[in-house]
Amino acid sequence: MEIDLSPKLAKKVYGGNGGAYYAWCPNELPMLREGNIGAAKLSLEKNGKGVAGIVLPEKEEKVVAIKKGDAIALPFGVITWWYNKEDTELVVLFLGDTSKGHKAGSFTDFFLAGPNGIFTGFSTEFVSRAWDLEENVVKTMVGKQTGNGIVSLDAGFKMPEPKKEHYNGMALNCEEAPLDVDIKKGGRVVVLNTKNLPLVGEVGLGADLVRLDGSAMCSPGFSCDSALQVTYIVRGSGRVQVVGVDGKRVLETTIKGGNLFIVPRFFVVSKIADPDGLEWFSIITTPNPMFTHLAGSIGSWKSLAPQVIQASFNVSSDVEQKFRSKRNADAIFFPPN
Repeated sequence: MEIDLSPKLAKKVYGGNGGAYYAWCPNELPMLREGNIGAAKLSLEKNGKGVAGIVLPEKEEKVVAIKKGDAIALPFGVITWWYNKEDTELVVLFLGDTSKGHKAGSFTDFFLAGPNGIFTGFSTEFVSRAWDLEENVVKTMVGKQTGNGIVSLDAGFKMPEPKKEHYNGMALNCEEAPLDVDIKKGGRVVVLNTKNLPLVGEVGLGADLVRLDGSAMCSPGFSCDSALQVTYIVRGSGRVQVVGVDGKRVLETTIKGGNLFIVPRFFVVSKIADPDGLEWFSIITTPNPMFTHLAGSIGSWKSLAPQVIQASFNVSSDVEQKFRSKRNADAIFFPPN
């Protein structure tokens, strides 16, 4: 049975004053379940606090200032809270492994406070003994917070301030990092791997941020180390085609900001941006992703002998020479003609 690969938008799960939490459902995007990948998005308004900073397994709280373009690697089992004190909306995209989660393709989100917090399920006796507090104090704390997942704080409320030393090693700003690929009028790429963000090795996922200029094309390519590509369209629009291992096209559609889609292992994908350009952020299910491109100056065809290409396509030497003479100056991204 063929799996639906068409891009999907996230749906609101909860929210109100302070922001909202959205998620992609495995029932609508089956590749989430097949690939054991979770995808969600948190939107916080000014003074909105959700379930910023990170508490690592060793219980040392690290508060980190984040901004547009930042990527943070979160190991398994961490406790997080996110706070926005800026005038502009803060949007956090969550992409990660769910193989150790409660349900394949969905994040296991549970809260430590609020109306559905874990401790609301325990009796007052158990909680008071666990916290070594009087039962009347426990009754005051547990269940008093009525905000579900996201709350709006008073303007004068002070949250812990970030420390600059916590940023290094935990986060990388993809918009300020050195470019791994930079093609004039074509596009640019920043790859997150164990070299520039070592924590991704613990998480087991790599990532990249790609900007494709207006009307440019991204070379057909695939992950040659058997990895899935989970792609979120940050902005812009364009067209995408995906071809399966049997040589059949399995997806041809338009993509736009907010869409999420997944390219299965060894499937080949190519995108063409609309005139306004196209930007996407992908996670790849390996910490140091490797890709094979099937066109361009670094395309795999360029390394093959002329006779191999002639025999493979059943063409004359003249056609092969014309084929080989093209795209010698363009790698990965192809500017518009």
